[in-house]
Amino acid sequence: MNYSDEEICMGSLPGEGNTYGEVAPPIYQSTIFTKSSFESFTKEQSEEDQYFVYSRGTNPTVQIVEKKLAMLERAEACKCFGSGMGAISAVWMTLLQAGDHILFMNNIYGPTLQLAAHMERFGIEYTVFDHEQWRAVEEGIQENTKLIYIESPGTMKMKIVDVRSITESAKEHGILTMMDNTWATPLFQKPVTLGVDIVVHSLTKYIGGHSDVVGGAVISSHAFIKQLFFSGYQLFGSVLQADSAAMVMRGLRTLPLRMKQHQANALQIISYLENHPEVKAVHHPAADKSNLPLIEQQLLGYSGLLSFELKEAGFEKVAAFMNHLSLFRIGTSWGGYESLVNSPLKRNNQEQLKAQGFDLGMIRLSVGLEDADMQIKDLEKGFQAITAY
Repeated sequence: MNYSDEEICMGSLPGEGNTYGEVAPPIYQSTIFTKSSFESFTKEQSEEDQYFVYSRGTNPTVQIVEKKLAMLERAEACKCFGSGMGAISAVWMTLLQAGDHILFMNNIYGPTLQLAAHMERFGIEYTVFDHEQWRAVEEGIQENTKLIYIESPGTMKMKIVDVRSITESAKEHGILTMMDNTWATPLFQKPVTLGVDIVVHSLTKYIGGHSDVVGGAVISSHAFIKQLFFSGYQLFGSVLQADSAAMVMRGLRTLPLRMKQHQANALQIISYLENHPEVKAVHHPAADKSNLPLIEQQLLGYSGLLSFELKEAGFEKVAAFMNHLSLFRIGTSWGGYESLVNSPLKRNNQEQLKAQGFDLGMIRLSVGLEDADMQIKDLEKGFQAITAY
């Protein structure tokens, strides 16, 4: 039976318990699942990806979330992790070995690239092609390229790359593709339908949605998730706890409603920023009119993460703007109910940012669920501060 995204997120699907008619599945806060005989114990322990034996392997509460995420992504299987970086590192430790090469496409989440730099000590190489270079994917592929890693929309600039074009090139060369789909969520983008082999999420962001749970997920084929389970997952131990899985499940129940509100608020704030005299540029797919056909082809909606550039750049200007906000709180991460503001700019990294193609007046907003007029009123205080600076 085919379920809509709303039914998957909000409904109780077959196999989710309902022993007593409960609307929230129970939290199986147990590390151990005992067996009736030693024969059944030894059999299930050898196939621990299929049976409940020990919660470092499988857990009934976590499994419900995994089934829902796989269904949302139109994929076969999912494995949840203790964090998004736990999910990414597990995939790499499963797939890669000394001498392999990763080709990154688009502006990539900073810690992901930090992990890639760390992997160089183990003989794994990488190359980064930004959003303006993605069409040269064939030039970036090397004889030892094992994985093409995509982020779309990309970090900070929120630029789109043609995912299907990249996956088709990868398949011609026998290379696996992996994509971070956290920005769009499975509601607004489905990379598997675009040919991506492995999808990763930080459940900490929109899916959790309340800034109170850390988690990650890998979604792929049954065959790959089985391979992942016995190597990158179980041996490295980045496990999503049962109580955290229950909080992710709670986030899924409101995800369709929250994403509609994030989208509506973001569109209103983008319109405000595009017409503000202190703003040089706005970065968000909805503001990227030159790429509209591709955006409409890949995205089913827009999340609330965006960035913009001040006309007058520099650390003092950025700090003055952010320090005068109150509803937008200064902090890392994004995708929660609250509005957040941040910037890649630090006092000592200006030359590095220039080399990466980032403007020194860039500010990132995670547009929350508060009324958009309230958010705009708060942003106006920041602009007034830099005008008077």
